[in-house]
Amino acid sequence: MNVMQFVLILLFMAVSGGSGQAAETTCRTAECHARVGGTKNFHEPVKEGDCSACHKPVNPVHPLKGGKSFAPVAKNEALCYLCHDRFGKKKVVHFPVKDGECAYCHKPHGGVERYLLGVGSDQRELCYGCHDPAPFKRKFVHGPVAVGECTKCHNPHESNNKALLSGAVWETCLKCHVDVVKALTESIYIHTPVKSGPCTVCHLPHSGEISSLLKKTTPALCLDCHKKMDKQLKAKNVHKPLLQEGGCSTCHSTHFAKAKKLLSGDDKTICLACHGTDKLGNPPLKNIKSEIEGKKYLHGPIQKGGCKDCHDPHGNDNFRLLKGKYPADIYAPYKDGIYSFCLSCHEKNMLRFSETTIYTKFRNGKRNLHYVHVVNNRKGRTCRVCHQPHASNGVKLIEKENLKFGEWQIPINFNETSTGGSCAPGCHQAFEYDRDKPVVYGGNPAKK
Repeated sequence: MNVMQFVLILLFMAVSGGSGQAAETTCRTAECHARVGGTKNFHEPVKEGDCSACHKPVNPVHPLKGGKSFAPVAKNEALCYLCHDRFGKKKVVHFPVKDGECAYCHKPHGGVERYLLGVGSDQRELCYGCHDPAPFKRKFVHGPVAVGECTKCHNPHESNNKALLSGAVWETCLKCHVDVVKALTESIYIHTPVKSGPCTVCHLPHSGEISSLLKKTTPALCLDCHKKMDKQLKAKNVHKPLLQEGGCSTCHSTHFAKAKKLLSGDDKTICLACHGTDKLGNPPLKNIKSEIEGKKYLHGPIQKGGCKDCHDPHGNDNFRLLKGKYPADIYAPYKDGIYSFCLSCHEKNMLRFSETTIYTKFRNGKRNLHYVHVVNNRKGRTCRVCHQPHASNGVKLIEKENLKFGEWQIPINFNETSTGGSCAPGCHQAFEYDRDKPVVYGGNPAKK
């Protein structure tokens, strides 16, 4: 380099670096770097006209045909760290930051949005430059993703958390879902994944094909943890809500609850939400609410509000999801085991002996009238022929009119006395019985 060239370089540096206004005037002209001034938000050195903060002359000829007269004062990220704090000290570093390529995301002179990004408030276009857009474009989209605010959850430079999250998964979610925070403090029972695991155990963070961003439909999702339930869901009879939209969440709260088993209320309230109307199901569900409302006598489990004392809420192979064997037909002669459901609470020997003085009060002298009705080989009558399973205005849960026999509501006309009683049902003539003074019947009593 000769003396003249050296002098020219000094003069050029004086113009470009000695005065911000001079540099701005020199560099940002209509004939030269006009586009540098065409952005909405300027990089601070550009705003102040201090081009020499980042650029240095390397050739006195400018513009230089086929070459460059200026070079950065430092290479790659070192240039940015002359002013900005250094990144790369945390556990997870965004790969452009790790590679020292700040310009992957930021425009060096100015951007259309804050932080000199090359995009507007919707950051998706920028992120999709590297990230596969498919996981973000499913049927249901997380709110921040839908509006392109990726940095609501992720730190764009570095983080001590996986996936560059701004905090632990649980903390990140609750920054927005403050309603959940309030409910958690008021709830007694908290779902284990909510208590000890990340929300992403059940939910997809960006988008999904299932409502609430669930990873799977229920009950399949629930079975990932509640594996013992699989057998019940493969049973002969499955509680219908489990197989319909909503699945397990029809009865259970998915995050927290004030009732055990994360139920959204007590047994009776939950069950009657469906079994308390004539409008659900095809054919319609039996309206248990109207069946028990205002009745004088309630079956013990109903009185305690425990529907699941008798019915399995999920599924099994038994009639009406009962927790034990009970005949589906109204005629079923007694055999060992087929009435085990009723006999799990009621006297287990009630149907075993034709004569007894201790196993039942429904007898004429020693003659066991339960045995007569149920063990009858021709027409053994099931319990529900005479007794209501839920409630009744009559003692022993016997209504004046009881079971529907086709289109006929069979009358029972039962009257109780201190030592027996009488009935005049639609299935046979009127009879009386007495435990202390047996009634003598005409004809062959064995056929009655």
